Amino acid sequence: MRVAVVGGGPGGLYAAALLKRLDPSRSVTVHERNAPDDTFGFGVVLSDETLGGIEHADPAVYAALQREFVRWDDIDIVHRGHTLTSGGHGFAALGRRRLLAVLHERCRELGVELRFCSEAPAAAELAATHDLVVAADGVHSATRDAFADVFRPQVTTHRCRYIWLAADFALDAFRFEIAETELGVLQLHAYPYERAGESGPGASTVIVEAREEVWRAAGLDRLDERASAEQCAKLFPETLGGSPLRGNNSQWIAFRTVVNERWSHGNVVLLGDAAHTAHFSIGSGTKLAVEDALALAACIEEQSGLPAALAAYEEERRPVVLSTQRAARGSLEWFEDLATYTAQPPRQFAFNLLTRSRRVTHDNLRLRDPGFVAGVEAEAGVPEGTPPMFTPFRLRGLTLRNRVVVSAMDMYSSEDEAGTPGDFHLVHLGARALGGAGLVMTEMVCVSPGGRITPRCTGLWTAEQEAAWRRVTGFVHAQSPGTAIGVQLGHSGRKGSTKVMWEGIDEPLPEGNWPLVAPSPLPYREGVNQVPQALTVAELAAIREEFTEAARRAARAGFDLLELHCAHGYLLSSFLSPLTNRRTDAYGGGIDARLRFPLEVFDAVREVWPRERPMTVRVSATDWAEGGITPGEALHVAAAFGEHGADAVDVSTGQVVADERPDYGRSYQTPYADRIRNSVGVPVIAVGAISSWDDVNSLLLAGRADLCALGRPHLYDPHWTLHAAADQGYQGPGAPWPLPYRAGSRKPPTGRTDAPKPRLTL
Repeated sequence: MRVAVVGGGPGGLYAAALLKRLDPSRSVTVHERNAPDDTFGFGVVLSDETLGGIEHADPAVYAALQREFVRWDDIDIVHRGHTLTSGGHGFAALGRRRLLAVLHERCRELGVELRFCSEAPAAAELAATHDLVVAADGVHSATRDAFADVFRPQVTTHRCRYIWLAADFALDAFRFEIAETELGVLQLHAYPYERAGESGPGASTVIVEAREEVWRAAGLDRLDERASAEQCAKLFPETLGGSPLRGNNSQWIAFRTVVNERWSHGNVVLLGDAAHTAHFSIGSGTKLAVEDALALAACIEEQSGLPAALAAYEEERRPVVLSTQRAARGSLEWFEDLATYTAQPPRQFAFNLLTRSRRVTHDNLRLRDPGFVAGVEAEAGVPEGTPPMFTPFRLRGLTLRNRVVVSAMDMYSSEDEAGTPGDFHLVHLGARALGGAGLVMTEMVCVSPGGRITPRCTGLWTAEQEAAWRRVTGFVHAQSPGTAIGVQLGHSGRKGSTKVMWEGIDEPLPEGNWPLVAPSPLPYREGVNQVPQALTVAELAAIREEFTEAARRAARAGFDLLELHCAHGYLLSSFLSPLTNRRTDAYGGGIDARLRFPLEVFDAVREVWPRERPMTVRVSATDWAEGGITPGEALHVAAAFGEHGADAVDVSTGQVVADERPDYGRSYQTPYADRIRNSVGVPVIAVGAISSWDDVNSLLLAGRADLCALGRPHLYDPHWTLHAAADQGYQGPGAPWPLPYRAGSRKPPTGRTDAPKPRLTL
């Protein structure tokens, strides 16, 4: 096999070494356009997991690296005169030049040909003359560009500028320092990569980062490398103490996230930054490239034939990379929005920073440094021995005993097409109330027959429906005292007259359809769903009255909280989105005009809803579609509802247009709630793939949410909240077990798995 590796960074060199080591008969050539000692940046951080893989695959490389590594456990956060330290993290770093030298030496030992200071031949030429071409040529990959029609790369440029510098002394921790200037916020990321000792004072990587507009306002865009280093050294006195900074062909750049639809084409395969990038703030670039090299070499060794090997490589690595990129995006966006968090209390700010990517959580941070987490909890007023999720929260005259909400979930199970809730709703909602959540929400309860999604949706437009709901709330209040129950009122708009979900989600009824209404005559799916009628001003007034009458019935039915549904493409939501509201009258156009009708409905409902009972609103903070509601508009919408008396905003996303492209993942919607809470100052309910009590505790303690709503976990386990308390060893007022269930408040014993092993094996 003839192998060409394009790019002499750590990933390309390590791939070359492994491929040659596994089969010495291979001819492996590395093409690197720079000289052997040329490199950009200074230190490289590798995880214990990556080092373990290196140790297993090539002990010689591992041994050489092991002698060079600087190791430390602490992270320091410096902000507003406070330096807070969190320990137990476990980092290892070394100089990038030294890493490359180790890999150069190993490649030469194995017989890899290293060609420096010359451009690699064109990708097509290499592919024609070699059996395998490994494109490890970085974020600006020429190989990727040559086959862009196959790889189909997507490159996203982000909002911060950053520069790699170095200080000639060794820090004793990973260091973050925040500089708040009159021009905006800048941040420093720094870590040691050379030990202090007989050879000198050691060295540390220093990365300075700022939002683009702050970078320009500070005049940093007009400075050369030397002047930039001098200016940055003045900004962070706590970390640098007056020590100068130096560059190495350092430039201010904007980070670019690279994603490719495919990673291989024929005998050409992408590796490292050519295939994917992840923001430096989670220290993943070199780590991912080295792990790519390990996986590629292993798959070539294990699979019969190159096509199968390259397919296996991508199948193995893509999920890992996507997960890392989600975490990296959470981290980079946190730093982009850093100014929204700087007013947080010191310990909460530090906890928020440490958990920004959602990979470090409340529970594993408590294992690493219990004293640090205890300090954060004490500052937040969390009683000792109480998980954050079991602290109370007050909404107007209602005090919730914990921060868990059973999210509103459509059940499509009314007793008949009259929309009356029955035994199913009594058992469904009653079971979740007995399960310990602080607040249990109904499904979207429709305000009129024409406002239903399906024929089996429940409503609140008749006295019979009101009485049936009173039966449900009465059970909750009598059998689960302390649990609140809320009603979500809504109108389906253009998404109505469809089959129930399990018969065909958003599919129109085969017969018995009713006419639909919307802000504009735009069907949900062209040629599939019916074209709705554009509402007249008089019809808007009539619908507003339907909402107020339903609210009166909800109050008499005994609900503790009312939520107005302005999300997911239903009627009020479709007024808010520019993709669904094309009106030219006072109810269409700019965001204030698009808000007009939803706010009119909110005000009318708030007027008739009992003053002491809270009222919330659910919104879609993004449409996940080009041309949809912008981040700024989402903040404006939340602020407007807050000014009109919303006690909290329930922040969801999407489901507004059929061609949306959601970015699914764990807790994927929570950044939108976070941004609204910390920018607007209104309490928020976070939703969206929050599945563990550890996630809930982390979001609350970091100040990203006030309440957390969980849907599917409560379908899987109606007693999710009580089981979360049991798992955490909590027995307190935030999660009392119903008296008939108290005997089951401990996990049942299971068969032993820790029995003593036999001393002799015969």
